[in-house]
Amino acid sequence: MPKPEGMLGIRHVALFIKELEKAVDFYTNIMGMRIEWQPDADNVYLTNDGDVFALHRVDYVPQAQQRLDHIGFVLKTPKDVDNWYDYFVKSEVKITEAPKTHRDGSRGFYCLDPVGHLLELIYHPPIAKNIRL
Repeated sequence: MPKPEGMLGIRHVALFIKELEKAVDFYTNIMGMRIEWQPDADNVYLTNDGDVFALHRVDYVPQAQQRLDHIGFVLKTPKDVDNWYDYFVKSEVKITEAPKTHRDGSRGFYCLDPVGHLLELIYHPPIAKNIRL
């Protein structure tokens, strides 16, 4: 059976969050995303006009066999990586790994959101050249 066509990539991530307001504040005010839809006080859907990032309030962090390593936010150029890094440092975002360039030409750094999720902000040439926003 042939593989179906039409796959556009990972454009939607959903997370369970204990401190929803703190996370929403970070992703809207620091990251620049906007609320696309908020059906109730416990669920917020954010967007950057290319992705959907859902945050769902829980009183506990569910235990599951699958574990999230990190969430990657793709940037247009290597210079954008450095600009975001400088911005995050000035905004007192916790940096876990400074920007570096890899052999394949990608460049990125890692940080933590205010509720502990590891984020990677990365310029990745094959992705950047194929995304049209």
